[in-house]
Parts: sequence; structure tokens; C-alpha cells
Amino acid sequence: MAELTFTPVIGIEIHIRLKSDTKIFCSCSTNPDSEPNTNICPVCMGLPGTLPRLNHKVVEQGMRAGLALNCGIRPKSLFFRKSYFYPDLPKGHQISQCDLPITTEGFIEVHDENGNLKKIRVHHLHLEEDVGSLHHSASDGRLEGAATSYVDYNRSGMPLAEIVSEPDVSSAKEAVEYVTTLRRRVIYSGASDVELEKGMMRFDANVSMKCSDGRWGRKVEVKNMNSFKALERAIEFEIKRQRKMMLNGEEVKQETRHWNDAKGVTTASRTKEFYRKFIVEPDLPPLHISQEEIDAVKAKMPEMPDVKANRYVNELNIPREVADVITDDKNLAAYFEECLKFDANPVRISHWVRTEVLRVLNETQKKISDFTITPENLAKLVSRVDEGKLSTTQGKEVFDYMFKNNSGIDEAIKNLGITEGGVAGNALNEIIQNILKENPDVLEEIKSGKDKKGKKLKFLQGLVMKETKGQAKPQEVAAAIEEAVK
Repeated sequence: MAELTFTPVIGIEIHIRLKSDTKIFCSCSTNPDSEPNTNICPVCMGLPGTLPRLNHKVVEQGMRAGLALNCGIRPKSLFFRKSYFYPDLPKGHQISQCDLPITTEGFIEVHDENGNLKKIRVHHLHLEEDVGSLHHSASDGRLEGAATSYVDYNRSGMPLAEIVSEPDVSSAKEAVEYVTTLRRRVIYSGASDVELEKGMMRFDANVSMKCSDGRWGRKVEVKNMNSFKALERAIEFEIKRQRKMMLNGEEVKQETRHWNDAKGVTTASRTKEFYRKFIVEPDLPPLHISQEEIDAVKAKMPEMPDVKANRYVNELNIPREVADVITDDKNLAAYFEECLKFDANPVRISHWVRTEVLRVLNETQKKISDFTITPENLAKLVSRVDEGKLSTTQGKEVFDYMFKNNSGIDEAIKNLGITEGGVAGNALNEIIQNILKENPDVLEEIKSGKDKKGKKLKFLQGLVMKETKGQAKPQEVAAAIEEAVK
């Protein structure tokens, strides 16, 4: 009997907070740093007699996000009421486009287990409002050992895009690449900053297993994953759990499970619930988007990060891993492209951006927008190193000086006392002769033939490099010393 095999079938649901100064259906601020329950009004609190009013900035941001995912824009979409009762939902229903979304039928390309490109289809992206946030404490001090829950309604009404994939993901690795690629594309589009640490991106995974004997396990929704690593671990755990159940002949129930990151397990939360939806939201008219509006948004869409990385690789011969790092941050990619305008070697510039620029940004916890070396000065520095006017060591010294002192390249070279072109010729020979006079025992050992392994020659080379402050070329120093000790 053939061994049973199992194929994971995974769909991803992602909520992304869209960039807007005000909420989706009212004029309350979306500032995430405000004091609890200060950015609220009768509309987002769902008080009787209030009417929602659609924020068209959110509509544009939803279109941008959809286009970034290769989706088409619907000329007409509707809002529905998704009714359920929970403390963080003041109206008792959530306004959502769940059944007739603004964008549909997109895709994201990822690499499968064999490294081949694979399309993960995006079923749709729809607009909706966020709910409030619950905060739990062990005890508030009033009742011994009693837990207390608090509700902050500032988040209620925040503009969200929910992105639903088709069940095309086949592994935890694919899921992570899908989510990270999607996040980068949405950031590039300008629709959202998608800062995970600020809760701007939340994702759930729907996991089921297909067995080679024809059996299908039911879909399990896994929640509470707040990082890419947690997403990967949760899916891997759930795949193993369901596979083991099916091997043992057990039924996988359709349910929602909670990911416990500390323990590395999923736990049952509730059986899958179905929301009761009204036909349409009665207080909002259908959303109509003209072709002119769609074309206007398309015209403002930038080059996507994966497309940009491919261009760097194919047109500029930049290594793939370097291109991926640079394009991960659209502002860093913009800085790199500014450097290219000053005729420096693209490959060399890319390596300096990846190593030296990111090094100081990480050390100082700054963003590229705070970087003090202009693209022109970095391009000049890299060119001078390439031309041999500065050694790599000198180049890094100049780089650090320019960054710390907000100076130009010529000022940095002058203040560091560096001689462009290095120490060579008569000046180098004079330094070597002085060092030989100061180390007669070393010179004698070399001339007598006792320095079989060349350690003494290397010792002298080190002294010369130190004396020249690294401004001499090592090859020229070695050749000049060998000539001097003959």
C-alpha cells in the first residue's frame, strides 16, 4: 500500500490600516498615539441618529493598494453590515464591503519550495472599518484577584483594507514570502506605512490538508499572529497537527484556533461562526468610481519593489541579494537611484549602500531620510576609491567623517589629513629607509636568509602602513621593501 501524502492548502486574510488623517466614516483623527477614547465621536461610537460619510481619501488608498496587488478596480461596489455582538463593536455591526469589494482578481508572485516563481491569487481587497481594542489586566485592585477589561474606541472606525487570497499557498515559507512581498508593495504604493509594531497589519491563516487518498480536512482559521516569524511557526504547527490527526483517522473540525507564541502551539478558540449580513448598508449609497478616477490613480503608481529589484539585476548587474536589500525600503532605493545620477559604478554604489549606509543607519537608529551624506558625495567617494585615489580603508574613514560631521568629501579628506593617491615614490622610499634604520636586527635577519616564512617582511610592511596611516598601497609597499632589503 502506497504511503499517504498530504498537501497543505492555505489561504491568507490580511488587514492593513490605510493611510488617512481621519477615519473612514467620520472626521475623527487616526493618530495612534492619542490618549484612549479621545478620538471618538457619535458616528464612530454608533450613537442613534448618526450617519456615516465615506472618506474618499480612503477610497483612493484602497485603489492604490489594490493596484499594487495587480487587482482590477470595480466601477461599482457596496457596503454591507456585518452584525455581531462584542464589547469592541459599539454599533453592534461592522460596515464592510465583504460581498461586493472595490478590487478583485489580483496576484502576488512568490517562490515555491523548488525556487520557481509561483502566483498566489488575490481574490479581492475590500474596504471596511476597524473595531475598538480591548485591553485586559489581571486585577484593577478593586476586587481581589478579579480581572478587568478596558475598551479603547479610538481604533473604532479606522480605515482598513482586508485582502483575501485564494487557497494557493502550499507551505509556511510561501505564506511568509507572500505576506512580506504584499507588505512591500502596499508600502511602495503609498496606501499605508504598514508598520507591524503599530498594529497596521494583522493576518490570519486558513489551513486545511488534502490527503492522497482523497480525504480533505476541514478549514481551520488560525489567529493572533503578529509577526512573520509567528505566521511561519503557526502554519508549520498546524500542518503537523492536522496531518497527525488525519493519519490517526480523526476528523479535523472547522474552527478558529489561537496561536500561543510562547508555547508554540495553536489552541481551540471557537467553532467557526457565520456573520449575519444585511443586504446593504442602508446609510451609504453605492460607491461609483469612474474610469477617469481609476486612470488618475494608476498614473500615480510607482514602480513596484520586486519589479525594481529585477531591473537592478538585469540592467545594472547588481547581485540579487543586494538588490532585494536596497528595494526593501523605497526611500533607500530612491537614495541609491539619486547616487546613480553622478556617474558612479552602479555595482560599487549598491555595495556601499548595502554595507556602509545601512551600517551607520542601524548603529544610530536613523532612517535614510536623516542620512547626512548626500547622494552626490557618496558617488564621488565611491568613484575615488574605484580610481585608486583613496584606499578602501581611507574611503571608509572619509565616509564616517562625512556622516558624523555633515561635511562634503573634500572637507573630510582635508581634515583627516589624507593624501589622495596615497604615499608613493620618493616619499614612500624615505619612510621605508627610516624604518629599516630603526629595526637593524630585523633587517639583518632578512638579509641572512633566516626569514624563511616572510614574517619579518610582513612585520616591516605593517610598520610602513602604520606610518603612512594606510595611505600607501600594500602591493607597492611590499615591492619597495623587497627592493630595499636586497
